[in-house]
Amino acid sequence: MTTTSVEIPPTAAAAATAAPPRRIRPRGRSEWKGLAFVTPFLVVFLLVFIAPVAYSIYLSLFREQLIGGNAFVGLQNYLDLAVDPQFWDGLARVALFLVVQVPVMLALALVAALAIDSARLHATGFFRIVIFLPYAVPAVVAVLMWGFIYGDTFGLAANFNDLLGSEVITPLAREWILVSIGNIVTWEFVGYNMLIFYSALRTIPTELYEAAELDGAGPMRVITGIKLPALRGAIVIATIFSIIGSFQLFNEPNILRTLAPNVITTFFTPNMYAYNLSFAGQQYNASATVAIVMGVITAVIAYVVQLRGSRKDER
Repeated sequence: MTTTSVEIPPTAAAAATAAPPRRIRPRGRSEWKGLAFVTPFLVVFLLVFIAPVAYSIYLSLFREQLIGGNAFVGLQNYLDLAVDPQFWDGLARVALFLVVQVPVMLALALVAALAIDSARLHATGFFRIVIFLPYAVPAVVAVLMWGFIYGDTFGLAANFNDLLGSEVITPLAREWILVSIGNIVTWEFVGYNMLIFYSALRTIPTELYEAAELDGAGPMRVITGIKLPALRGAIVIATIFSIIGSFQLFNEPNILRTLAPNVITTFFTPNMYAYNLSFAGQQYNASATVAIVMGVITAVIAYVVQLRGSRKDER
């Protein structure tokens, strides 16, 4: 009996052994769904952030002139601001405020967070609320309250001076006004930064504490060896927030200006200078220039702090 073999063409054999064609799913529908979820955020982001910044940059490149109206001047507004002594006075004052007040405030917040996190302090919930409570007070209300305390002719400072028979306590004097404002800001934001530090402390694994206890580490060794290294990221974040807040200093000096008009000038801080240029002097182009320059300075300093903090974390 003979058998005959049927030769299958190579193309037919390859087609028979090949895997079935992969079905390509359309990606358009899923992409549109994702875009629909982020569209509200993008719209709000464009309206409240991108559009104001773009308009401020536009204003800073123009100047209202007596002849010709609103004319394009390029970078002339920035060159004029670079030689404006009032702007540099306000910037130097804010820089001094930042260098002194921010470390004091963060140190107090750190001590408060470590104390609340320790097992030796009772009623930690009560102390946490009490320290955080000033942050819940609106800034205007807080400044008005402290302004009443600082008053030279009324309030607590005036009562002490009357009791002593001389003006010993003068919080609104020229040499003490920056300290008085720093005291208000510290009172307001110690609780906020304390909460940042305390939240970071609560994320430390309990196994580290147990291992330190087995090794015989004391409380200070636990703080320096476990808690402070774990707080490095939170300290960087709190520092960046504090830097931004210092360069945005406005509410406290602007409200206290009614109590000390001869001490707090219209250019006491760059934000006050920009505000008065815009709303009192109708110099919108110069005001926008101040705002753009301060935004760039703040962003650069905050970026440098963040970069140094990230490098320390990598080590």
